[in-house]
Amino acid sequence: MISKQANVHSGAKIAKGVKVEAFATIYEDVEIGEGSWIGPNAVIMNGARIGKNVQIFPGAVISADPQDMKYEGEATTVVIGDNTIIREYVTINKGTKANMSTVVGKDCLIMSYVHIAHDCVLQDRIIMGSYAGLAGEVKVDNWAIVSAGSLVHQFVRIGAHVMIQGGSKVSKDVPPFAMAGREPISFTGINSIGLRRRGFANDTIYAIQEVYRIIYQRGLNISDALEFVEANLPASKERDEIILFIRDSKRGIIRGYLDGKSD
Repeated sequence: MISKQANVHSGAKIAKGVKVEAFATIYEDVEIGEGSWIGPNAVIMNGARIGKNVQIFPGAVISADPQDMKYEGEATTVVIGDNTIIREYVTINKGTKANMSTVVGKDCLIMSYVHIAHDCVLQDRIIMGSYAGLAGEVKVDNWAIVSAGSLVHQFVRIGAHVMIQGGSKVSKDVPPFAMAGREPISFTGINSIGLRRRGFANDTIYAIQEVYRIIYQRGLNISDALEFVEANLPASKERDEIILFIRDSKRGIIRGYLDGKSD
């Protein structure tokens, strides 16, 4: 299953059933799980920990050194979850002493030419469109979609079930269930289509909408809006997830958008 034309270090830990195509390069400190496929000319460098049934397409570079001045050669990793697909020419840099690892979760689709910088943490079932880029220490929660050509500032967090419009410049945190777009990046509604596709009931979707109406359309500051939500809307997993995300935000959340003007 390993091409004679591949360059695979004898110390690499490669499970049964892994297929390595011609001209791929695999370094010594690498682990690859069962059933994975490493395409032609892919480069898997020291520190890569690749799960089962992962597909890595031609030209991708996994676990190269961070592009970060504070990196001093410490042994760090890239961890890729089971069933994730990494398309052509994706680059995923390993961690620094900040978090020691860059993580891409299970069942993700990382399209061509995406860059994922050091210490990013992507949870499960995330889609990143072609040419999107994440700066260092970005966090992306389950089921989020970062559309093609989007650029995400360092330390930003993108919540679960979020949809980012293509070509966006994301410099603030994007709370769960939201859609974000326009310039500057703004809240444009909730990701209702995505939520329905994932089995959310209409009542749950309407409840999420009501939370965001209060946050973005009542003219309240964020702290007052969250207090109003807690006092006046029924408790639910989704309500509390939104509140906790916003209160934990270090960079602040994206602004609202009303009547064609950012507020």
